[in-house]
Amino acid sequence: MANRNSRYNSGRGNASRSRRSPRTYGRPRWPIVVIIILAVTLVVAISAYRRSHSHSARGKDVAAGVRHYPDLEMTEGAVGRTIIKRYEGFTVCFNPSNHTPDWVGWELLGSETNGEESRSNKFWQDSELDGCPSPNDYRNSGYDKGHLCPAADQKWSSEAMTDCFVMSNMTPQEHALNAGAWKTLEEKERLWAQRDSALVIVAGPIYEANDRKTIGDGVRVPSAFFKVLLAPYVDEPRAIGFVYPNMKAPGNMQNYSMSVDKVEELTGLDFFSSLPDDLENKVEASADFRVWNAR
Repeated sequence: MANRNSRYNSGRGNASRSRRSPRTYGRPRWPIVVIIILAVTLVVAISAYRRSHSHSARGKDVAAGVRHYPDLEMTEGAVGRTIIKRYEGFTVCFNPSNHTPDWVGWELLGSETNGEESRSNKFWQDSELDGCPSPNDYRNSGYDKGHLCPAADQKWSSEAMTDCFVMSNMTPQEHALNAGAWKTLEEKERLWAQRDSALVIVAGPIYEANDRKTIGDGVRVPSAFFKVLLAPYVDEPRAIGFVYPNMKAPGNMQNYSMSVDKVEELTGLDFFSSLPDDLENKVEASADFRVWNAR
């Protein structure tokens, strides 16, 4: 496990008095004051509007749901047969052979991080999806039903919360990772989504050739997990990747960060392909964790 871990780390002043001018003495001054107040208010309002729309106007009007880059969560590349299914709030590329998703993608708006829906905790099997496991497949396995798209990202809708607990969104995950570094990363993502207006996130398992362990009725246990993040609506769009071994992941989050290009190399997947090629190449080649983690 040590080798696997190392692989994936990578006051006021005096005022003089003067007589009023005979021409203005006794005349009301309130119209001038009102005009000044209105002018200042207008300037402040315009400035606030520009600030509040500085991100969304570049890529989307969040309120209207306009997207310049549709389907950013869609990912290309797969080994074997997969099934694409859209749920409320996220998309799953499911692999019936592994009984787990190859990837799950979603867009997380900053406004969606403060939803009022309570956590469901009602895991369910999608009978319409070939190979979708049952919650019972994880029983007494020693592994958590690890969300790829987390429930806390789906608090904005009751349907989204329900869908989030579908078993096609789960992978066998060590509890030490699920309740530790993976959860910490999820919490960071919500803060970054608030700061940057929105994030596009894709997450999934990584299987190595010798990963033969299964639980339940053939649910394959991955050796690691990846996650790639894209902030498409900031002044300088950026992306970053993370890979964590399926075990306790001690140390700083930065130790597990890497470029999206590197994650593509490890997984054989092609992320954010709906971006213009020049932009895609630029954001996927670098991963400055200090920029991402800046307040």
